[in-house]
Amino acid sequence: MTAPHGRGLLHLAAAVDQRGSFDAAAYVEPAQLAERGALDFVTLGGAFAPPGPDALGVLARVAPATRRIGLVPTVSGTRTESCHVHEAVATLDWISRGRAGWQSGGPTDAYEDEDEAEYEDEAEYEDEARFRAEGEGGTGTGTGTRAGSGDRGTGGFGGFGGRDGPHRVDFRGSTFSVTGPSIEPRPPQGHPVRVVDATGSSARRTAARYADVALLRVTGPAQARVLRAELRDAAAESGRAPDTLRVLGALTVDLGDGERAAEPGHGGGGPRHTPQGPLYRGGPVGLAELIAVWHESGAVDGFHLTPVEPRRDLERLVNGTVALLQHRGLFRTFYPGSTLREHLRLARPAGRYAVTGGAS
Repeated sequence: MTAPHGRGLLHLAAAVDQRGSFDAAAYVEPAQLAERGALDFVTLGGAFAPPGPDALGVLARVAPATRRIGLVPTVSGTRTESCHVHEAVATLDWISRGRAGWQSGGPTDAYEDEDEAEYEDEAEYEDEARFRAEGEGGTGTGTGTRAGSGDRGTGGFGGFGGRDGPHRVDFRGSTFSVTGPSIEPRPPQGHPVRVVDATGSSARRTAARYADVALLRVTGPAQARVLRAELRDAAAESGRAPDTLRVLGALTVDLGDGERAAEPGHGGGGPRHTPQGPLYRGGPVGLAELIAVWHESGAVDGFHLTPVEPRRDLERLVNGTVALLQHRGLFRTFYPGSTLREHLRLARPAGRYAVTGGAS
């Protein structure tokens, strides 16, 4: 599907974080609202300073109450052992029937400068991303062997028997290693969608190699266009097809002004720079125009939006901004598929551990 200007349709996502709310039930309604707007996915766990709710646990509760929208918790192997996080995200993919992703929190998420928001431990962050990228249906480096060699079943959609079934873990990174048998079947999407904040230069290198979705916290379309091109070039240099990476602008949005025009410095060319990141303050109409201009110019493939006031701004985003973009033919009016990869128009990756005759 293409938009009237010839580019693919927009991708839109939103954060559903709520300050001080630890009850999983409180997140069901915002996720359902975002689903009514046909957003690609919602995120949880990265918008406000910790402590916050258990993002994985909350979205596991949200999954049965939704049918199509992607569910992306912020998780970090620096806080929880990487293999356990991997298994938990894979479980979310099974619970949601192929709608899970994960956003790497990294050692620090603070927005420092729109050109350089670095992580404290670059090597650990790189290892974490590589571990999950190479962990399709478990973990490994591509040299692991199949567990249960006597079983040559097809395994079906992530079944235990064939190429999507158990295998041996053999991951060696510079900061940690994981070895041993894995009995976890391959999740429905092959691997859940990987989302990386690629604002900093080191994070961009990681995103170009391993991410499915890269977020850019920048204040203007010209800068976004340069960084998107950099990400796509780096992806190609790492052996990936650039079109397997989606680049989204990341904005905080304050839609409390209703239908008023955007405040000076917030609309038109871009949002305002703040210590917390780019901020748009205005109405749904102005936000729709900003999104359309950035997308049509090739600056981004879409946007990830964080509401300042979760309930108020998400409702105005869906019923105002999204409705306008749909009317202009820039955003979908329904989900053509059922998995998050289908929403993002990303193929399900092939399994790493194909069963061959005589394999052991």
